Amino acid sequence: MDTITLPGVSDDDHLTLNLLLERLAAKGERNRLRSAYYDMKHVTRLVGSVIPPQYWRLGIVLGWSGKAVDVLARRCNLDGFVWPDGDLGDLGFREVWEGNHLGSEVSQALISSLIHSTGFAVNTVGGDGEPPALIHFRDATNATGEWSFRTRRMLNLLSVTGRDGDGRVTALALYLDGRTIVAERDQSGWSVDVQEHPWGVPVEPLPYKPRLGRPFGASRISREVMNLQDQATRALIRLEAHSDIYAIPDLWMLGADESIFKNADGSQKASWQVVMGRIKGIPDDEDAANPRADVKQFPASDPGPHLAALNAFAKMFARSTSLPDTAVAITDMSNPTSAEAYDASQHELIAEAEGACDDWSPYLRRATVRALAMANGISAEAIPPEWATIDTRWRDPRYLSRAAQADAGMKQLTAVPWLAETEVGLELLGLDRQQIDRAQADRRRAQAQQRTTLLASAAQAARQDPALAALERIGPGDAGGDAG
Repeated sequence: MDTITLPGVSDDDHLTLNLLLERLAAKGERNRLRSAYYDMKHVTRLVGSVIPPQYWRLGIVLGWSGKAVDVLARRCNLDGFVWPDGDLGDLGFREVWEGNHLGSEVSQALISSLIHSTGFAVNTVGGDGEPPALIHFRDATNATGEWSFRTRRMLNLLSVTGRDGDGRVTALALYLDGRTIVAERDQSGWSVDVQEHPWGVPVEPLPYKPRLGRPFGASRISREVMNLQDQATRALIRLEAHSDIYAIPDLWMLGADESIFKNADGSQKASWQVVMGRIKGIPDDEDAANPRADVKQFPASDPGPHLAALNAFAKMFARSTSLPDTAVAITDMSNPTSAEAYDASQHELIAEAEGACDDWSPYLRRATVRALAMANGISAEAIPPEWATIDTRWRDPRYLSRAAQADAGMKQLTAVPWLAETEVGLELLGLDRQQIDRAQADRRRAQAQQRTTLLASAAQAARQDPALAALERIGPGDAGGDAG
């Protein structure tokens, strides 16, 4: 790895920059390998010489690693943020959410977190024509940083934003405490822009399964997962070879010459013609010791052992990734017969999803609060303490039918009737955010129409009352003069 020297940058910053570049390069091979498993671009290594090499060259792959990531990611859905002590709309949350496409961007970041063990959320101030505050997400193939165990925050982050055809860095951003160094290289060399700001290190990690001593977590595509997928792929390749080689009955012909395998012109018949031919004639040879050929048949080999091995690897893979057997296994599986049975078959995956959301929540909350501070021109030290109650709202990782969710919601609303007048009550009934917003808008319109109707009725009644009508004709000024 080449050392980068930027003009006008201090020695300490150079030391940090090149240390992070070295770390990024050291982790790059494993990160690219896991990306290859997820994208089904990894070819399993040939082991042994029993199977003809042409079957290995078919490029047979399995998508189990990608499924292990996607199935969990699809159960971790960020529906938005809530603020019990205030109105997020007053802080410009809608502009931050919609302007950054956070609903989609967070989902993408969580997938990258599951693949590489972590991702990173980066806050920046928006420019002309951009939202007032930006939140970008970076994966571990192009970003890395240092973690402070004492403050539980990032000390810095290096984000590589450009590379040339040979993989050399051509653009980067180094996020430090109160400073961001943006550098870009062209034919004339490096150009550097140092930006100061009042938001500390505006970066948050998104770790999957963090633990003491490993704050950036672990990849869901673990070594066990990769090994099991390789073993299953080899079993699948053996099954493919078996279909061509061993699935056809084996015939032995004793006392026959090779003429039956040749065409009329003496050329050798193709293998498929020999195998697929159903009627064969073998001429007698009276001069031979055995004038008539003897044909012995051996039954075809059963592919069952290959399928059993593939199924065993599938079940071990499911255990390793907290997936139900039905997600990857190919035999001996039946669908759950009830909602309770379905929940029981998914309980490990549901627990995994809940734990992952709990791990991501503090960092997504801090990134969003920082974005709102940027949008409102508030420094990190001046963020109001009441903003501490801003929190994430995740969709339930359980897949409940609308009928079951509505029934459970009605029971809760019956126990606490006043909840029916709140957003929480509508959520308990199973309405999503769009339905809640539409319902409340329709209710406001109906209430406004009702108030208009009441005012019109009151005005009509006043005009029909003779005393009130006389007062209207006299006017307030005249009525006061007469009284005086």
